Amino acid sequence: MIKLNMYDIIKMPLLTEKSNSLESLGKYVFIVSSDSNKVQIKKAVEHIFNVEVKSVNIINIQGKAKVFKGKKGKRASFKKAIVTTKDMKKIEFSKGV
Repeated sequence: MIKLNMYDIIKMPLLTEKSNSLESLGKYVFIVSSDSNKVQIKKAVEHIFNVEVKSVNIINIQGKAKVFKGKKGKRASFKKAIVTTKDMKKIEFSKGV
């Protein structure tokens, strides 16, 4: 297992319309390191944002094949984590990272 720093595990919050609608349910979406697991993500979010985490769901997103100006390429793959907080605690993104 690779030893990762807390700030290396959580790369950035994913701020989209869908993720903003999940915030009312106490769920927050992050792009995380591809080497991290649920336990590491839970500890990192609790340490960085000072909230209690109820559950963590992980989704591996595969990069899409695209054509740009006649050249074939591929978008990068990444790992996404949906974190549910206990008692619907709020996470302020401008303060934490």
